[in-house]
Amino acid sequence: MTKLFRVGIDVGGTFTDLVAIDEAGVTTFTKSPSTPQDQSIGVLNGLADLAGRVGLDLPGFLAAIERIVHGTTVATNALLEGKGAKVGLLTTQGHRDVLEMREGLKPERYNLLLPPPDPLVPRQLRRGVKERVAFDGSISVPLDTGSLDAEIARLKQEGVTSVAVCYLHSYRNAAHERETALALAEALPEAFISLSSEVLPQIKEYERVSTTVVNAYVGPAVRKYLQSLETRLEQAGFAGSLFIILSHGGMAPLQEAARLAAATVLSGPAGGIAGSRRVAELIETRNLVPFDMGGTSTDISLIEDGEIALSAERGLAGQRIALRSLDIASIGAGGGSIAYADAGGTFHVGPRSAGSVPGPACYGNGGEEPTVTDANVLLGYLGAETFMGGRRKLDTAAAEAAVDRLAARLGIDRMHCAAGIYRLINLKMADGIRLMTLRRGVDPRGYTLLSFGGAAGLHAVEVAREMEMRRVVVPTVASVLSAWGMLASDLRYEVTRSHLGDMAQLDGKTLRAAFEALEREASEHLTAWFKGPLRIERSAEMRYGEQIFEVDVPLDGLDLDDAGAMTALVERFHRRHEELYTYCSPGQEVVLVNARVAVVGLVEPPRDEPRVAAAGGAPEPARMRRAFFGEWREVPVFRFETLGPGNEVEGPAIVEAETTTVVLNDGDRLSVNGLGWLDIALKPRPGA
Repeated sequence: MTKLFRVGIDVGGTFTDLVAIDEAGVTTFTKSPSTPQDQSIGVLNGLADLAGRVGLDLPGFLAAIERIVHGTTVATNALLEGKGAKVGLLTTQGHRDVLEMREGLKPERYNLLLPPPDPLVPRQLRRGVKERVAFDGSISVPLDTGSLDAEIARLKQEGVTSVAVCYLHSYRNAAHERETALALAEALPEAFISLSSEVLPQIKEYERVSTTVVNAYVGPAVRKYLQSLETRLEQAGFAGSLFIILSHGGMAPLQEAARLAAATVLSGPAGGIAGSRRVAELIETRNLVPFDMGGTSTDISLIEDGEIALSAERGLAGQRIALRSLDIASIGAGGGSIAYADAGGTFHVGPRSAGSVPGPACYGNGGEEPTVTDANVLLGYLGAETFMGGRRKLDTAAAEAAVDRLAARLGIDRMHCAAGIYRLINLKMADGIRLMTLRRGVDPRGYTLLSFGGAAGLHAVEVAREMEMRRVVVPTVASVLSAWGMLASDLRYEVTRSHLGDMAQLDGKTLRAAFEALEREASEHLTAWFKGPLRIERSAEMRYGEQIFEVDVPLDGLDLDDAGAMTALVERFHRRHEELYTYCSPGQEVVLVNARVAVVGLVEPPRDEPRVAAAGGAPEPARMRRAFFGEWREVPVFRFETLGPGNEVEGPAIVEAETTTVVLNDGDRLSVNGLGWLDIALKPRPGA
């Protein structure tokens, strides 16, 4: 009988990661070069490689796949590279400059030389239409069809390929936007149309127009890619289900992802966090710090009491995207981060990166500046002969030359310079963890650090030690955890509506009716794709009367029919505000801004890989290698794939896999758990 597979695919800038899990829980993974000109080509190439690894040809493998879950960087790249669609904006007459005025704030408020960010839609393509919906949804000025037709004709003349429509207060009454969409479909049948009443139907004008414009900007590229991918897969023999991971960590079918393209901007990192939550379940821990270090950046997040934080305060490339996404801190620290001395002689590492081309000096592609990867080679942590399973040799001499130039400028020797690069990048990444933990009132010492991404294992134990954390876990799928995590994701559909009002004047029955209406809308939408069990999540976005930001307050377990429901909800808000900001103000007015409902389609996660009987004891190392741990030492090097459950290793030691390397220091103890993962107990620093 042919095995049925689930496949996760995460497209990165350099590699496309693919993971297949069969009915028995056996996991197979590979990395394939990405193809930026058309990511679907790299996906098919990777699937062909994966098919060979499970012993099938490509058509046979595709026929045996029941579900593909995919994370894409098409929207991300379009924003970062400025290669989105030519967008026109139709808005209420007199309000076309909201996009450029933003909120009147600067990201660096005291930087007088900071230039204003360029809007995605230039002023001549932002057109005002004569119409007006009042704050309560009533029509103040009917939609003037003559004005609308004239502005559409202007956009058509300008050659726009995508149109964003954002009228004042359309979250209360979307009639004018829907009428505009019909006119656009007739006049510009090939254009991508993005309505604010569908993308983000909630209060706050700048957030709404910016998110709608971003959706219009990346939408055509995302739609084109997904259509290309679907066609290539069907032609190659795939007949299963295809889903896309969205920024909030849930998945959606292709049509929904194409419609709400802005929700795919953090598609790849979202898979990593979904995978982290699955790891937390498998190792039975409630508190985890996911630590994802790649070539250019490090993504850090937080799983607290088994839950992942969601935020609507995200942006990318200077553009505001107010759709909910997983709360992730990204810092410019990766294997390709460049070390340098500034004009004053101060030592820095990152955020500038060598990227994939030319890459670190040791890659032999012409890079001449020293990077973190070069330092790891010189310190003996990264094997020059065993990198990527020996398929790619590293140029030690080029790494030495690059580090020597920096060392001469700093007036130190080569090894102190390499050790300084290693130490400095670790401190920088520890600061990223502080941002997600200590600055939010969370003590990281009781948390486990989850190490994933190709470069994380080289630094994880020292970063954790810096934070006085005691445990690091490295899964066998660490280098492809984002793709693996996508297979544990549920379907998710969210609906938000603004219900601005003083909590003292709201009653539970009115609020319950509002939530029930949202539940019906969201459930009808999700059940069109999914027929399995559902979970309903309710939350209220609330603030103090004079604030300009909201706090998301879950309604779990709160009976809105109860006489004290409103008082209990306000108390929850005060507690949540204090958790986030260390204070609350019980005497102040509390305002409900948005009601939010998420309907989650519960997907059964893949089975765990079969557990192997305990091997026990200390394994034999594959080789010895000279490495720098304060002094040069001969340390054992173990192959990750040969370590079995029950094996134990004491540091200093190095564990190598084809796609990742893990470094242990003096006193660190590694044990292999029942899944074959590395579970590392750290030796604390003296006095810690």
